Amino acid sequence: MSPSTRRSFLKTGLAAGAAATIGTLPLAAVAKRTATDAVVLGRSQAEVTRLAFGTGTDGGAVQAALGQQEFTRLVRYAYDRGIRFFETAEAYQTPAMLGEALKGLPRDSYQLMSKVTTFHEGIDPQAKFDELRRISQTEYFDIMLLHWQHSADWPETTKRWQEGILVAQQRKIIRTHGASVHGLPALRQMPGNTWLDVGLIRINHKGARMDGPTYEDTNHPDNVSEVVETIHELKKEGLGVIGMKLCGGGQFGQSHDDRVQAMRFAFQNAGVEAATVGFKSTQEIDEAISNMNLALA
Repeated sequence: MSPSTRRSFLKTGLAAGAAATIGTLPLAAVAKRTATDAVVLGRSQAEVTRLAFGTGTDGGAVQAALGQQEFTRLVRYAYDRGIRFFETAEAYQTPAMLGEALKGLPRDSYQLMSKVTTFHEGIDPQAKFDELRRISQTEYFDIMLLHWQHSADWPETTKRWQEGILVAQQRKIIRTHGASVHGLPALRQMPGNTWLDVGLIRINHKGARMDGPTYEDTNHPDNVSEVVETIHELKKEGLGVIGMKLCGGGQFGQSHDDRVQAMRFAFQNAGVEAATVGFKSTQEIDEAISNMNLALA
Protein backbone atom coordinates (compact mmCIF):
# COMPACT_ATOMS: atom_id res chain seq x y z
CA MET A 1 0.00 0.00 0.00
CA SER A 2 1.43 3.40 -0.99
CA PRO A 3 1.84 6.11 1.68
CA SER A 4 -0.93 8.22 0.12
CA THR A 5 -3.31 5.27 -0.05
CA ARG A 6 -2.53 4.37 3.57
CA ARG A 7 -3.25 7.95 4.71
CA SER A 8 -6.61 7.94 2.90
CA PHE A 9 -7.49 4.58 4.44
CA LEU A 10 -6.70 5.74 7.97
CA LYS A 11 -8.57 9.01 7.51
CA THR A 12 -11.68 7.22 6.24
CA GLY A 13 -11.51 4.66 9.04
CA LEU A 14 -11.18 7.27 11.78
CA ALA A 15 -14.10 9.27 10.41
CA ALA A 16 -16.27 6.16 10.25
CA GLY A 17 -15.29 5.23 13.80
CA ALA A 18 -16.16 8.69 15.09
CA ALA A 19 -19.55 8.59 13.38
CA ALA A 20 -20.26 5.16 14.85
CA THR A 21 -19.34 6.39 18.33
CA ILE A 22 -21.67 9.40 18.05
CA GLY A 23 -24.47 7.12 16.92
CA THR A 24 -24.14 5.02 20.07
CA LEU A 25 -23.98 7.87 22.59
CA PRO A 26 -26.80 7.73 25.15
CA LEU A 27 -29.57 10.24 24.58
CA ALA A 28 -28.73 12.05 27.84
CA ALA A 29 -25.28 12.83 26.46
CA VAL A 30 -26.83 14.42 23.39
CA ALA A 31 -29.59 16.37 25.11
CA LYS A 32 -29.31 16.73 28.88
CA ARG A 33 -32.62 17.54 30.57
CA THR A 34 -32.74 20.28 33.21
CA ALA A 35 -35.22 21.99 35.51
CA THR A 36 -35.28 25.12 33.36
CA ASP A 37 -35.80 23.39 30.02
CA ALA A 38 -39.01 24.17 28.17
CA VAL A 39 -41.31 21.14 28.04
CA VAL A 40 -44.68 20.75 26.30
CA LEU A 41 -47.53 19.72 28.60
CA GLY A 42 -49.14 16.97 26.57
CA ARG A 43 -52.01 17.82 24.26
CA SER A 44 -52.34 21.28 25.81
CA GLN A 45 -49.33 22.35 23.73
CA ALA A 46 -48.45 24.73 26.60
CA GLU A 47 -44.68 25.09 26.78
CA VAL A 48 -43.39 25.69 30.31
CA THR A 49 -40.21 25.23 32.31
CA ARG A 50 -40.20 21.95 34.19
CA LEU A 51 -39.87 23.78 37.49
CA ALA A 52 -42.66 26.18 38.43
CA PHE A 53 -42.46 28.88 41.11
CA GLY A 54 -45.41 28.14 43.40
CA THR A 55 -46.95 30.93 45.47
CA GLY A 56 -49.51 28.99 47.49
CA THR A 57 -47.60 27.70 50.53
CA ASP A 58 -50.21 27.69 53.31
CA GLY A 59 -52.58 29.44 50.93
CA GLY A 60 -49.86 31.93 50.02
CA ALA A 61 -49.35 33.10 53.61
CA VAL A 62 -45.67 32.12 53.54
CA GLN A 63 -45.00 34.13 50.40
CA ALA A 64 -47.18 37.07 51.49
CA ALA A 65 -45.24 37.30 54.76
CA LEU A 66 -42.13 38.19 52.77
CA GLY A 67 -43.65 41.54 51.79
CA GLN A 68 -43.82 42.85 48.26
CA GLN A 69 -40.21 44.01 47.98
CA GLU A 70 -38.64 40.73 49.12
CA PHE A 71 -41.18 38.67 47.19
CA THR A 72 -40.41 40.60 44.00
CA ARG A 73 -36.69 40.06 44.57
CA LEU A 74 -37.34 36.33 44.93
CA VAL A 75 -39.46 36.13 41.77
CA ARG A 76 -36.85 38.04 39.77
CA TYR A 77 -34.09 35.80 41.15
CA ALA A 78 -36.02 32.73 39.97
CA TYR A 79 -36.60 34.35 36.58
CA ASP A 80 -32.89 35.12 36.21
CA ARG A 81 -32.03 31.52 37.16
CA GLY A 82 -34.22 30.29 34.28
CA ILE A 83 -37.56 29.53 35.98
CA ARG A 84 -40.20 30.98 33.67
CA PHE A 85 -43.33 29.21 34.96
CA PHE A 86 -45.24 30.95 37.79
CA GLU A 87 -48.30 29.61 39.58
CA THR A 88 -50.98 31.25 41.72
CA ALA A 89 -54.73 30.99 42.39
CA GLU A 90 -57.74 33.15 43.10
CA ALA A 91 -57.91 31.63 46.58
CA TYR A 92 -54.28 32.45 47.44
CA GLN A 93 -52.99 35.64 49.04
CA THR A 94 -50.52 36.13 46.19
CA PRO A 95 -52.11 36.92 42.78
CA ALA A 96 -51.69 40.70 43.10
CA MET A 97 -48.20 40.30 44.57
CA LEU A 98 -47.14 38.03 41.72
CA GLY A 99 -48.57 40.41 39.16
CA GLU A 100 -46.57 43.24 40.67
CA ALA A 101 -43.41 41.12 40.81
CA LEU A 102 -43.67 40.17 37.14
CA LYS A 103 -44.54 43.68 35.95
CA GLY A 104 -42.15 44.95 33.31
CA LEU A 105 -40.90 41.53 32.21
CA PRO A 106 -41.72 40.60 28.59
CA ARG A 107 -45.04 38.78 28.79
CA ASP A 108 -44.02 36.19 26.23
CA SER A 109 -40.90 35.30 28.25
CA TYR A 110 -42.78 33.50 31.05
CA GLN A 111 -45.89 31.39 31.60
CA LEU A 112 -48.57 32.19 34.18
CA MET A 113 -50.94 29.60 35.62
CA SER A 114 -53.87 30.47 37.87
CA LYS A 115 -56.84 28.62 39.33
CA VAL A 116 -60.43 29.79 39.55
CA THR A 117 -62.72 28.94 42.47
CA THR A 118 -65.77 27.23 40.99
CA PHE A 119 -68.12 27.51 43.95
CA HIS A 120 -69.24 31.06 43.18
CA GLU A 121 -72.99 31.50 42.83
CA GLY A 122 -74.43 34.01 40.41
CA ILE A 123 -71.07 35.14 39.03
CA ASP A 124 -70.42 35.39 35.32
CA PRO A 125 -67.28 33.41 34.46
CA GLN A 126 -66.11 36.04 31.97
CA ALA A 127 -66.42 38.78 34.57
CA LYS A 128 -64.43 36.62 36.99
CA PHE A 129 -61.66 35.97 34.47
CA ASP A 130 -61.46 39.68 33.69
CA GLU A 131 -61.21 40.41 37.42
CA LEU A 132 -58.41 37.87 37.80
CA ARG A 133 -56.56 39.44 34.88
CA ARG A 134 -56.78 42.87 36.48
CA ILE A 135 -55.52 41.56 39.80
CA SER A 136 -52.65 39.69 38.15
CA GLN A 137 -51.85 42.59 35.81
CA THR A 138 -51.88 40.34 32.75
CA GLU A 139 -53.64 40.32 29.42
CA TYR A 140 -53.98 36.55 29.47
CA PHE A 141 -53.31 33.39 31.47
CA ASP A 142 -51.30 30.64 29.85
CA ILE A 143 -53.12 28.01 31.93
CA MET A 144 -56.34 28.30 33.92
CA LEU A 145 -57.34 25.45 36.23
CA LEU A 146 -60.57 24.62 38.00
CA HIS A 147 -59.34 24.82 41.58
CA TRP A 148 -59.73 22.18 44.30
CA GLN A 149 -61.98 19.69 42.59
CA HIS A 150 -62.64 17.17 45.32
CA SER A 151 -65.82 15.21 44.56
CA ALA A 152 -66.69 12.48 42.11
CA ASP A 153 -69.29 14.66 40.40
CA TRP A 154 -66.99 17.60 39.61
CA PRO A 155 -67.08 17.03 35.82
CA GLU A 156 -70.83 17.73 35.95
CA THR A 157 -71.04 20.40 38.65
CA THR A 158 -68.39 22.56 36.97
CA LYS A 159 -69.90 22.52 33.46
CA ARG A 160 -70.64 26.25 33.61
CA TRP A 161 -67.01 27.01 34.38
CA GLN A 162 -65.71 24.57 31.81
CA GLU A 163 -67.80 26.26 29.14
CA GLY A 164 -66.74 29.67 30.46
CA ILE A 165 -63.08 28.77 30.06
CA LEU A 166 -63.66 27.68 26.47
CA VAL A 167 -65.31 31.04 25.76
CA ALA A 168 -62.37 32.79 27.41
CA GLN A 169 -60.03 30.86 25.14
CA GLN A 170 -61.96 32.18 22.14
CA ARG A 171 -61.44 35.65 23.62
CA LYS A 172 -57.71 34.79 23.82
CA ILE A 173 -57.49 35.64 27.52
CA ILE A 174 -56.84 31.99 28.44
CA ARG A 175 -54.60 29.77 26.35
CA THR A 176 -55.25 26.32 27.79
CA HIS A 177 -56.99 24.77 30.76
CA GLY A 178 -57.36 21.92 33.21
CA ALA A 179 -58.09 21.11 36.85
CA SER A 180 -56.40 20.53 40.20
CA VAL A 181 -57.85 17.60 42.11
CA HIS A 182 -57.86 16.51 45.75
CA GLY A 183 -58.87 12.99 46.73
CA LEU A 184 -59.27 9.73 44.85
CA PRO A 185 -62.98 10.27 44.04
CA ALA A 186 -62.02 13.38 42.05
CA LEU A 187 -58.80 11.94 40.62
CA ARG A 188 -60.63 8.90 39.26
CA GLN A 189 -62.72 11.17 37.06
CA MET A 190 -59.70 12.45 35.13
CA PRO A 191 -58.94 9.48 32.86
CA GLY A 192 -61.14 9.64 29.79
CA ASN A 193 -62.11 13.28 30.42
CA THR A 194 -61.76 14.90 27.00
CA TRP A 195 -62.24 18.47 28.31
CA LEU A 196 -59.05 18.31 30.36
CA ASP A 197 -55.73 19.30 28.84
CA VAL A 198 -53.68 19.82 32.05
CA GLY A 199 -53.88 18.16 35.45
CA LEU A 200 -52.34 19.40 38.70
CA ILE A 201 -51.95 16.34 40.94
CA ARG A 202 -50.53 15.71 44.41
CA ILE A 203 -47.68 13.24 44.32
CA ASN A 204 -45.01 12.14 46.78
CA HIS A 205 -43.42 8.86 47.77
CA LYS A 206 -44.74 8.96 51.34
CA GLY A 207 -48.39 9.65 50.55
CA ALA A 208 -48.29 12.76 52.74
CA ARG A 209 -51.27 15.06 52.22
CA MET A 210 -52.01 13.03 49.13
CA ASP A 211 -55.14 11.56 47.58
CA GLY A 212 -57.16 9.14 49.65
CA PRO A 213 -60.81 8.11 50.06
CA THR A 214 -61.80 11.74 50.79
CA TYR A 215 -60.42 15.16 49.86
CA GLU A 216 -59.01 15.77 53.34
CA ASP A 217 -55.32 16.70 53.51
CA THR A 218 -54.33 13.59 55.41
CA ASN A 219 -51.71 10.92 54.82
CA HIS A 220 -52.44 7.97 52.53
CA PRO A 221 -49.28 5.92 51.85
CA ASP A 222 -51.37 2.92 50.76
CA ASN A 223 -52.82 4.92 47.83
CA VAL A 224 -49.55 6.12 46.30
CA SER A 225 -49.49 3.30 43.74
CA GLU A 226 -52.98 4.17 42.47
CA VAL A 227 -52.03 7.81 42.03
CA VAL A 228 -48.88 6.84 40.12
CA GLU A 229 -50.81 4.42 37.90
CA THR A 230 -53.41 7.12 37.21
CA ILE A 231 -50.71 9.61 36.20
CA HIS A 232 -49.26 7.04 33.79
CA GLU A 233 -52.72 6.46 32.33
CA LEU A 234 -53.34 10.19 31.93
CA LYS A 235 -50.02 10.69 30.18
CA LYS A 236 -50.87 7.91 27.73
CA GLU A 237 -54.06 9.81 26.97
CA GLY A 238 -52.02 12.93 26.25
CA LEU A 239 -52.81 14.93 29.38
CA GLY A 240 -50.13 17.32 30.61
CA VAL A 241 -49.39 16.44 34.26
CA ILE A 242 -47.91 18.84 36.82
CA GLY A 243 -46.95 17.52 40.25
CA MET A 244 -47.61 19.35 43.52
CA LYS A 245 -47.13 18.63 47.23
CA LEU A 246 -43.85 16.84 46.47
CA CYS A 247 -42.97 17.02 50.18
CA GLY A 248 -46.53 16.80 51.43
CA GLY A 249 -46.90 20.54 51.85
CA GLY A 250 -44.04 20.51 54.35
CA GLN A 251 -45.10 17.41 56.29
CA PHE A 252 -41.69 16.00 55.47
CA GLY A 253 -38.65 17.23 53.60
CA GLN A 254 -36.69 18.65 56.50
CA SER A 255 -33.66 16.69 55.30
CA HIS A 256 -31.92 17.25 51.98
CA ASP A 257 -32.08 13.53 51.20
CA ASP A 258 -35.86 13.59 51.62
CA ARG A 259 -36.16 16.47 49.19
CA VAL A 260 -33.93 14.79 46.63
CA GLN A 261 -35.92 11.57 46.92
CA ALA A 262 -39.22 13.44 46.57
CA MET A 263 -38.11 15.10 43.34
CA ARG A 264 -36.76 11.83 41.98
CA PHE A 265 -40.00 10.01 42.76
CA ALA A 266 -42.16 12.64 41.03
CA PHE A 267 -40.16 12.58 37.80
CA GLN A 268 -38.78 9.04 37.63
CA ASN A 269 -41.57 6.99 39.21
CA ALA A 270 -44.69 9.04 38.60
CA GLY A 271 -43.35 10.62 35.42
CA VAL A 272 -44.80 14.10 35.80
CA GLU A 273 -43.74 16.60 33.13
CA ALA A 274 -43.39 19.56 35.49
CA ALA A 275 -43.67 20.34 39.19
CA THR A 276 -44.56 23.38 41.26
CA VAL A 277 -42.61 24.19 44.41
CA GLY A 278 -43.33 27.01 46.85
CA PHE A 279 -40.33 29.18 47.67
CA LYS A 280 -39.42 31.64 50.40
CA SER A 281 -35.67 32.03 49.82
CA THR A 282 -33.08 32.07 47.06
CA GLN A 283 -31.40 29.07 48.67
CA GLU A 284 -34.58 27.03 48.20
CA ILE A 285 -34.72 28.02 44.53
CA ASP A 286 -31.13 26.97 43.93
CA GLU A 287 -31.63 23.67 45.71
CA ALA A 288 -34.86 22.84 43.85
CA ILE A 289 -33.13 23.42 40.51
CA SER A 290 -30.24 21.20 41.61
CA ASN A 291 -32.55 18.47 42.94
CA MET A 292 -34.62 18.44 39.77
CA ASN A 293 -31.51 18.32 37.61
CA LEU A 294 -30.40 15.25 39.58
CA ALA A 295 -33.82 13.65 39.12
CA LEU A 296 -33.68 14.26 35.38
CA ALA A 297 -30.11 13.01 34.89
